[in-house]
Amino acid sequence: MDRLSVIGSILALASLLVGSVLKGAGLAALWSPAAFVIVFLGTLAAILLQSPMETFKRAMKIVRWVFQPPAQDRSAVIAQIVEWSTTARKQGLLGLEAQVALQPDPFLRKGLQMVVDGVEPESIRQMLEIELHGQGARDMAAAKVWEGMGIYSPTLGIIGAVLGLIAVMKNLADPSKLGHGIAAAFTATIYGIGLANLAFLPVASKLKGLINAQTEEREMIVEGLIAIAQGENPRNIEARLNGYVH
Repeated sequence: MDRLSVIGSILALASLLVGSVLKGAGLAALWSPAAFVIVFLGTLAAILLQSPMETFKRAMKIVRWVFQPPAQDRSAVIAQIVEWSTTARKQGLLGLEAQVALQPDPFLRKGLQMVVDGVEPESIRQMLEIELHGQGARDMAAAKVWEGMGIYSPTLGIIGAVLGLIAVMKNLADPSKLGHGIAAAFTATIYGIGLANLAFLPVASKLKGLINAQTEEREMIVEGLIAIAQGENPRNIEARLNGYVH
């Protein structure tokens, strides 16, 4: 569990609720069914028009990474690769065959299997980099779905405010309805700007960072597996891969 994401979410919600109370607007002022429909459904409609279905599904799937990021322990991965290189030098590449089925990561399992099968190092690099870049591109497109919602929601908030003001203008003959009508109109703006800056854009940024980190770790794995295939000294492999540890 990512504690910073949890704390940030709580503070984001508290900033709106407590701020509304301190400003004298009250919590009831933050609820508007009409604003909800315009901003939430409008943003959803816009992003569905923009995104292919598979990309949208991927975006909904990886959003959990914000609170439960994929496990990353580069030091442990380096130690494992160094251990494999030692085994390969003593027993040959076939000595790693038993390790293939034990790997939970499909990317690492596929790469190790190619090493065991004696595939040429350059071919290993080409095949793994194609998969690496393809997965990275798909994940980055999914992160941009959240970024897109952060772009659309403020505009939908303004549309909601304008529609609310139109309704107010129609009731100018009844001054008792003006104050409430104007307040309700600007609730849509709060929804749009608040969602963009406290939810959608931060989520997109967090996902992009996690995707870049995952891509970098897999690049490290590719370098390690190729070094094993080339029969490099385990100490040299460790020294090279340690450059990926920040």
